[in-house]
Amino acid sequence: MEKLVIGIDVGGTRIRAALARSAGGGVLRTASAGAGNPRSVPPEVLTSRLAACVAPLAEAAQAAGTGRIAAVVAGVAGAEPRNPDDAGTRVAHAALRRALRRGGVRPVQVQIRGDTEIAFAAGPGAPAAGVVAIAGTGASAARIAARRQTATIDGHGWLLGDEGSGFWIARQALRAALRSLDGRGPATALVGLLTAATVGGEPGERALGARGGDAEAAAADSGAGRAGERGSARGTRGGGAAGRTARGTAGDPVVRIALVDAGFAGAPVEIARLCPVVVRAAAAGDAVAGAILDEAADHLAETVAVLAPAPGEPLVTTGALLAPAGPLLPRFTARMRPYDVTPAPVPDGLAGAVALARAML
Repeated sequence: MEKLVIGIDVGGTRIRAALARSAGGGVLRTASAGAGNPRSVPPEVLTSRLAACVAPLAEAAQAAGTGRIAAVVAGVAGAEPRNPDDAGTRVAHAALRRALRRGGVRPVQVQIRGDTEIAFAAGPGAPAAGVVAIAGTGASAARIAARRQTATIDGHGWLLGDEGSGFWIARQALRAALRSLDGRGPATALVGLLTAATVGGEPGERALGARGGDAEAAAADSGAGRAGERGSARGTRGGGAAGRTARGTAGDPVVRIALVDAGFAGAPVEIARLCPVVVRAAAAGDAVAGAILDEAADHLAETVAVLAPAPGEPLVTTGALLAPAGPLLPRFTARMRPYDVTPAPVPDGLAGAVALARAML
């Protein structure tokens, strides 16, 4: 009877799982659920979400009648498998075992891997050694040898690190907007755009809803005009008008309070959702937003440089900022040229988790 494998990418935003044949070929079935970082998601919630992914895969395996599930690999954000006492790894392993039992999957080989390991294995040809860079809500880089993480740079969380991440970009943008309002920084369209994205909703809620347009359309569609009627930076589309409007609202607390609240009202993942606002502003020509993205790319390049990538060595990238079509990918790629390495972007680590599960058999 043919053996089947399950690969799972347990991320801080969502969980994705796939069923595949151990011998190779395409994925037979996929499933997804909510966030799964074991350091922030309660164990029973994590178990339920993993079970919601395992159940349809187990049903698909039975319906196919072609084999049994023989190995499961889960790459988990928030787990450190190298440390035998790591709480995140223990919680994730226990939750996955419970989820497999609920799904009727009999005892199988199970591994918890770091999210960097499955991300790297998702690269072209499922490489065994090289460097991986991840930039989404957080940011880190790692060296992989024999399919195992041997060194990690950054990934220290929103308070102490994650430089160049989506959270970092959003925070820098909020700071720049506040400096502009105070008259301590240059005029920027970020004042109006961030105000429109935050007033009347949770951080990023309106920004996410306005992804379809350009920066100016996003500002108008998200209510910049209404904010402006209350004394905000209405009309901050760059240039002198933006400067005059920003300076003119410095004495009005409405805009400043809205931006300060955006920085304190939600969890880091909520603040990071303002990152698309910065990307759109930069694409529309805002110099301040563009400089923030440049600095973010500098930080990510520096993080990778510490790992001393060798010329031609595999460099896999993922996360919303460095995935295929990621907004920082062109900038990051340019900064990697002096090292003679070319990023290979992948959408996530799911394919890598499948590849590592196959390698167990």
